[in-house]
Amino acid sequence: MNDEFQWTQYIGAKARHSRRDWGYTVMQIGINMEFVRSEDKSFEAGIERAANLGYRFVEPMVHNGRELLSEAGYFHSYSMDNDPLEMKDILDRYNVRASGLSAHSPLMRPEISVPYLEKAVRFAAALGAPAVNTDEGIRPTWLSDEECFQVMRYTLKKVLQIAERYGVYIAIEPHQSITKTTEGLLRVAGLVQSPMLQINYDTGNAYLGGSDPYEGLQAVAGRLVHLHAKDISLAQSDLEKGKVTGTPVGCACGEGVINWTRVVSILQNAGYDGVLSVECGTPEQAASSLQHLTGILAARSHATARR
Repeated sequence: MNDEFQWTQYIGAKARHSRRDWGYTVMQIGINMEFVRSEDKSFEAGIERAANLGYRFVEPMVHNGRELLSEAGYFHSYSMDNDPLEMKDILDRYNVRASGLSAHSPLMRPEISVPYLEKAVRFAAALGAPAVNTDEGIRPTWLSDEECFQVMRYTLKKVLQIAERYGVYIAIEPHQSITKTTEGLLRVAGLVQSPMLQINYDTGNAYLGGSDPYEGLQAVAGRLVHLHAKDISLAQSDLEKGKVTGTPVGCACGEGVINWTRVVSILQNAGYDGVLSVECGTPEQAASSLQHLTGILAARSHATARR
């Protein structure tokens, strides 16, 4: 057994143990707050809508500084200049929990990513959110292939000092030119040997990037601490598959190309007990996704109980 394999087995086991420490004992369904972006609503209005639809887990987006649309109540993103307990009060008011924070930042720009992700880690810990989700960001044209990985390693190594102290995962998502492949995703997620560097898999991004999402999911399942449940419509698939590295939101789960019964089967076989965070574009799609995924989880649970 080589050292790399032993390390992968260790951090996978550590991740599963830590998820249970956060209170996840069975797979849950959550919603990324992008589902209300099309409605120009505030963060709290989006949380209320998610709760009314039946979601008990949400994935808020956070930003630095002040931003006009959010300040005016027309955008759901939440400023980390605010007190994190203010956000927690809102979540508690509607009886929902944060499955993670959407805190995407350019890992090849440490002057941006290091302070931003460190702040996001502290914010997540105050909320009781187990993960901060990010991809590698758009690659600067002035960096060579090897320099890209050297800079990302520096960024992650610095941020993980804080993440390990607070017990919050940095979860790498497939979304850009390197992580669109499973090989690239695993390489970025392996740049630093830390139990807090894990993966937030995105089924829709992997599909659009040209990877097989089921093979990719199986390959990373032992490193998974969060999952973006993103489906891709047939129309978008025809236009963009193999031409883009990802997409902000997908269609309703069950109305696109992703086989969710197969996804859930892979996750259950791997012992995943985290959140399926739906990434769709409208409240109607969010409602349909919740119904579809709830039905699949119930059917799988019933089938397991009968064995």
